[in-house]
Amino acid sequence: MEPVRADQIKKVLILGAGTMGQQIGFLCAAKGFETAIYDLSPPLLDTAKKRLEKLAGRFVSRHRLTGEEAAAAMARVTLTPDSEQAAANADFISESVTESVEIKCRVFETFHPLCPARAIFTTNTSSLIPSMLTHAVGRPDRFAAFHFHNTLTSDIVDIMPHPGTTPETAETIRAFALRLGQVPIVFKKENHGYAFNALLMNLCDTALFLAAGGVAAIEDIDRSWMGIMHMKVGPFGIMDSIGLDTVLKVNEVWANQLNDPRAITNVEFLKKYVNEGKLGEKTGEGFYRYPDPAFRHKNFINQA
Repeated sequence: MEPVRADQIKKVLILGAGTMGQQIGFLCAAKGFETAIYDLSPPLLDTAKKRLEKLAGRFVSRHRLTGEEAAAAMARVTLTPDSEQAAANADFISESVTESVEIKCRVFETFHPLCPARAIFTTNTSSLIPSMLTHAVGRPDRFAAFHFHNTLTSDIVDIMPHPGTTPETAETIRAFALRLGQVPIVFKKENHGYAFNALLMNLCDTALFLAAGGVAAIEDIDRSWMGIMHMKVGPFGIMDSIGLDTVLKVNEVWANQLNDPRAITNVEFLKKYVNEGKLGEKTGEGFYRYPDPAFRHKNFINQA
């Protein structure tokens, strides 16, 4: 069966109700698509509903949607722990579960037989490459990475086929990105971290290593980057916005795959925060305290 075309997509299935699943799901709903967000955990789905409502409010406050449009988008979202209900009539699948090959593969193995044969599967992985998951997808020709950044602040989306992705599938994903109002960056070959994430993770990796080694304080490392590059946020503030649990998972991939002593050091440093529930902005505390982190204060750079 031929894969679905972009102009035929009506229902989007989001696998995983975490931060990125919420953002991608709301964006799809805001653009008029029926959107199902699936997660095994009913409590997480309850939390996701509250965060989706907050996200809708932020889209309105930033004048990206009117109040009526945001309400209509929320009405198009279904949150469910029922895999068969979620998969029914899905045309396009976006996976955003935890950054683990084993867990992602288990999810794909579950949903391949439940979803229509025409449906395209994608992964929102931030550090893996799609060929690491193709054996579990069940439809490798209709599978690629489709990676979003913060949808509130960025319209860039990464499209990374693997060697078995058909040109038709890659084109459908690109055209769908345009329907979502995104700017597609199409990769010619697989690369861990795409382009931006590869650059960003090297920055964060160095920042973590400096702090873990006691070379400089977290605030001073951020001041250095912000003051010289004239940025509003430094690497530790960025990691707080990503979520320290996600940053930890990415570093664990490098530590486990490469047995890199530097990555291992960074993992141990991050674990101290994650084990205490300090996951960043989403929990109110990470490297900084929220909603009023020190790096947003007017005189932060001059307070060294």
